[in-house]
Amino acid sequence: MASVERNGLLPRLARSGIMSGKMTLEHPFLDDTQLPAWSQLSPEKARTDIRLAIEQAKAAVEAICQVQEPTYANTFDALENSSAALMRGWQRLNHLRSVMDSPELREVINELMPEVVIYSSSVTLNPQLYAVLKNAAAQPWVQELSPVKQRFISETLADFRESGADLPEDKKARYAELSTELAQLSQTFGEHVLDSTNAWEYVTADEAELAGLPESAREAARQDALSKGHGCEEAPQWRFTLQFTSVQPVLTFAENAALRERVWRAMQTKGTGEFDNAPLINQILTLRAEKAALLGYERYSDYVTSRRMAGSGRNALDFINRLHEQVRPAFLEEQEAIRRFAEEQTGTAIPALEPWSVGYWSEKRRKALYDFDTEELRPYYAMQNVLEGMFSIYAGLYGIRFTQRPTACLQAGEELPAGAVEVWHPEVLFYEVHDEESGEHLGSFYADWYPRDVKRAGAWMDALSTGLPPMEGQPRIPHLALMCGNMSRPVGDKPALLSHYEVETVFHEFGHLLHQVLSNVEVRSLSGCNVAWDFVELPSQINENWTWEPEAIARYARHWQSSELMPRSLMDKMLAARNYGAATFFMRQLCFGKIDLELHTNTAAYLGRDVEEVDREILADYRVPTTEQGNSVLRAFSHIFDGGYESGYYSYKWAEVLDADAFSRFAQEGIFNPATGRDFRRCILSQGNSRPAAELYRDFMHRDPDTAALLRRSGIES
Repeated sequence: MASVERNGLLPRLARSGIMSGKMTLEHPFLDDTQLPAWSQLSPEKARTDIRLAIEQAKAAVEAICQVQEPTYANTFDALENSSAALMRGWQRLNHLRSVMDSPELREVINELMPEVVIYSSSVTLNPQLYAVLKNAAAQPWVQELSPVKQRFISETLADFRESGADLPEDKKARYAELSTELAQLSQTFGEHVLDSTNAWEYVTADEAELAGLPESAREAARQDALSKGHGCEEAPQWRFTLQFTSVQPVLTFAENAALRERVWRAMQTKGTGEFDNAPLINQILTLRAEKAALLGYERYSDYVTSRRMAGSGRNALDFINRLHEQVRPAFLEEQEAIRRFAEEQTGTAIPALEPWSVGYWSEKRRKALYDFDTEELRPYYAMQNVLEGMFSIYAGLYGIRFTQRPTACLQAGEELPAGAVEVWHPEVLFYEVHDEESGEHLGSFYADWYPRDVKRAGAWMDALSTGLPPMEGQPRIPHLALMCGNMSRPVGDKPALLSHYEVETVFHEFGHLLHQVLSNVEVRSLSGCNVAWDFVELPSQINENWTWEPEAIARYARHWQSSELMPRSLMDKMLAARNYGAATFFMRQLCFGKIDLELHTNTAAYLGRDVEEVDREILADYRVPTTEQGNSVLRAFSHIFDGGYESGYYSYKWAEVLDADAFSRFAQEGIFNPATGRDFRRCILSQGNSRPAAELYRDFMHRDPDTAALLRRSGIES
């Protein structure tokens, strides 16, 4: 998942003093003259810096309001730069919450959030500012600007309209209140998910319970238990949590049905009890509906999608419904085959599987059909090899090179070693990206791959600062970004050995990263991942295709001990089983898109009702038929209640249609063809939101998307 920003050039801010050979920053959250000094980003500094940035931004906006003779520089460009320091500081603060959560960080974020949201709302609700901008947009000189700057003007005015700029004063006040309330509710929702995830653990000293678990999962559980003070080398214990890397092996491989059930039922506790998210869901939906109505939209989904490729909530929902009808027969056939297989293997009648047994029997059937155990792949997917192979693939395609830099995680007052880059945790890596031909430094990025109790779940990419191409005699300003995940950790003397799904996830997030660092747009707000939300997943999802191509796999799939390539026989088994369960995975994604769009399109039908009842009603034809359904997916659905994907989860499938179609050009012209790669960089990766997404796609494919491409690739249609 990508997280995007609207960011401008930060003002230079003062430093003060030298301490222990290390530069001490007066305003570390706002400084833009170096890479972030993570050890200096304390909650106390955040209070000072964010409030200072708000005051600076207010002064900058007030200066624009006084403009009598508008130019691009003193209106739209000045607006872009006005809140840059605030956005930079707020971004750093929230990033720390994502990777190093603490009560102190939560406290300061909750304290500052109303102030940040109130300021942000005040900008678009400022009638004097809006009048100045509209006046500037009507000036003859606008026609002399570059097409990108003209697009920025039109997009900015659209942002203002969609943020309530045309509302009467009383409704503007309510809009600001809604923005603040929604931000706080979303923050609480995310905290509830993290806290309820961390609230559960299961520790056992009975090795018999672990029957069927791969050695990698057993050892990870043992090491995790040791790290928490459970057991010892002579008397080991094993710890299981609700992290994906702990849950997934149990539900897929554990012979012990009681252990599977224990973990599955624990999963149902997310967003429940003292961390109950059900009331928050109803409040959030109510306030979102009110917000959309204030702005003249019948549905919140229409408000969100009006400037996206889908165009309306109804169009997006129709897209999901059409795919559902096409996929459902294959989905039901897959699930019935798994049920019959379980009956055959057990010799007992099974009218319906328990939910904690579906994944288990599905994997058993996969192994029986293809003589293929997905765990056989792990020894060939060492993290470092995967990264190096991935870098080599896209270096050749896009004409770039990657250089790893040494890193250091400092305590307050420590000196940064010469040549090193400071990071927020010792496991974090750092890389630079240069253009192979020109040698230009295009961008840099951090990579933080492993789970921690204080780190949020999932995988994501984010931009810490957005660069600019060379302009008006000034050199290029590089981008700065990050990738984070929760992959399988190194265990004992073994490196991190990934599942194939985890390899896909690394490639996916790297696609977002490339979209950011290869952006070449002269306006930051239109750069990188700041594109239509149903287009933003194209660069990430197309990358997953290279994890299924034999020539590409050979770049990184080497045994961690012998360095031997993955045997072709094993690779062939993996490829033969590629579409096993494809309809089920397809339906799972449609399930999330469906419930998201239903809630935000037909909101009135669901408000005030029990969340479990709503879930069952909406997803009746989307669920795997099991003996029980468990709690609603909504309780921990951070994507749509704390992640910016509300009315937008459909975009994963929308972009998957695009990626399946766009990759067909690589498949035809060569998956390592540098000419095709340079075209993708030029037409898609470098363009950001400088032009409408549909135009960018046509530039690369020379036609509109073939919507059947995804069904063909998934084996659902021939």
